[in-house]
Amino acid sequence: MAEFSIDRFVDRYARRAAGMTASEVRALFAVASRPEVVSLAGGMPYVQAIPAAEVAAVAHEVLSEMSDVALQYGGGQGAAGLRERLAMLMAEEGVIADPEDVVVTTGAQQALDLIGKIFVDPGDLIAVEAPAYVGALTAFGAYEPRYLPIELDADGMVVEQLEQALVRGERPKFVYTVPNFSNPAGVTMSYPRRQQLVALCREASIPIIEDNPYGLLRFEGDPEPCLRTLDPENVIYLGTVSKTFSPGVRVGWALAEPSVVQRLILAKEAADLCGSSLNMLLTERWFSDETRWRGTLTGLVDTYRSRRNTMLAALDEYMPDGATWTSPHGGFYVWVTLPTWLDAKALLAAAVERRVAYVPGTAFYPDGRGTNQLRLAFCFPTEDRIREGVALLGALLGEEEQLYRSLQG
Repeated sequence: MAEFSIDRFVDRYARRAAGMTASEVRALFAVASRPEVVSLAGGMPYVQAIPAAEVAAVAHEVLSEMSDVALQYGGGQGAAGLRERLAMLMAEEGVIADPEDVVVTTGAQQALDLIGKIFVDPGDLIAVEAPAYVGALTAFGAYEPRYLPIELDADGMVVEQLEQALVRGERPKFVYTVPNFSNPAGVTMSYPRRQQLVALCREASIPIIEDNPYGLLRFEGDPEPCLRTLDPENVIYLGTVSKTFSPGVRVGWALAEPSVVQRLILAKEAADLCGSSLNMLLTERWFSDETRWRGTLTGLVDTYRSRRNTMLAALDEYMPDGATWTSPHGGFYVWVTLPTWLDAKALLAAAVERRVAYVPGTAFYPDGRGTNQLRLAFCFPTEDRIREGVALLGALLGEEEQLYRSLQG
């Protein structure tokens, strides 16, 4: 494509296309992929821990035994055998699911888009965490909603703020949350908050969208019950195998009540007709061997735990006074809050020049807040690279602090 071109269709696009922009996370990938840059930005799973030879063997089995199915179109709801395996995975976290209530999607990202498509009209209000997963904001944003940001603290969503909004007369179409090791903050919603949220939303007849990509990546402590477990009728549950197996197979899912399932299937069939039969069968076969998938998951959790520990130790050593950060018990991310006079977005170019990348906090707020915050990912870099990256970032921030204090006299 030419570097400069005239947009001949500029007056033909739908209004919603005007608001479609690349997320700050995606825009960072080109820079962060440079080998000299320590990328603490992208939340890429450490796929090197996946035994490639075993994946190849599973793919060979599928193609040898079921090529006529694997290479053909499938149904819009997704392969029945895979839906049974996904129900098995949900049962690991206490979620009881009928495979008939599961829709397989092209990653959980497509599930977010389909949720937006079937629920959101232009101008509708939706409640999201602040900060919220940038991919959800992007997916929902295509349907032109208004946002009701609800703050996070160490115990997850501050449900009292949602309650106050409802008292004021606000009525969001749904509440979206990542309650386990949230992206980007890494925090986990406490049990009292979970009880409070499901009770409040049930009374107000507001559905909850529970996005749970990281739930099985717990490093320590006892798990909290999923929101879907606390209220199966009012919670739509989203999952993915991207974090427990492979993001490359693009297998996610939604668990919902039958009326929602039927609308999701229709919306999915309009978007891509069906998912990849080959990828669905490969994923089904992978999770049919309990020793194999559990062993791989255990290895991933051990790796991520060690990298989390390295990042937290490096932050303790290198971050300037006044900086604070979360201490996640699982997942991929640490959320850093800098002194208010530091602008993480403005400093990103300087950080990349020093060979370290992160995601500025503004990417995760629909209203542009978060200038003094940033997300660091510990999932992909090695421990040596994590320590190097945090040291480089800490040095930059320390210099900025000295400059600020010198200007203050």
